[in-house]
Amino acid sequence: MKKHSLIVSFILLTIGLLGCQQNNNEKVANELPATQPLETKAEVIEEDFVYRLVTEQAEYGKNEPIKIYAELEYTGDKEEIEIFHSASPFYFPMIETTRNYVIEYGMNEPLLSTKLIKGEPLREEFRGGSGSYVSEDKKEYRDFIRQIMKQEFPEGNYVVNGVADFYVIANRLNLESKNIN
Repeated sequence: MKKHSLIVSFILLTIGLLGCQQNNNEKVANELPATQPLETKAEVIEEDFVYRLVTEQAEYGKNEPIKIYAELEYTGDKEEIEIFHSASPFYFPMIETTRNYVIEYGMNEPLLSTKLIKGEPLREEFRGGSGSYVSEDKKEYRDFIRQIMKQEFPEGNYVVNGVADFYVIANRLNLESKNIN
């Protein structure tokens, strides 16, 4: 059985969260210059698939709901195609660049399938509550991740690395793996 893996990496967007803990006269160490526009959409085309990662705003205020979604669109020759994936084909791992913290995006791993119809994007919104830690991690990191798990994002700059991870059966003897970052 031939296995083919495609990997495309990109970083999409930075989400600045504003908090009442910051004095208006203070500057955050890793704050981006005001003149640099923040990206709110990224798109990757890999063979017969288009992956998009979008946020509705470049910056969010404290306690403001974060609205991020991913789309996967089939553009190949067939009218529809079946993909196989975990609980979802979409992952939303993040990095908080102010503290340099990695926020993993865990997921249940049953084998599910979804039919993609040509030209009709499959869309899923980021639901938050991700992240993990071990008892050996520093208390500050554990406290930070606990907040993230409760969908409370502490003030900082967040970079979302979107991933679409799925398989396509090209024919009964050939299984292709697609991992679009």
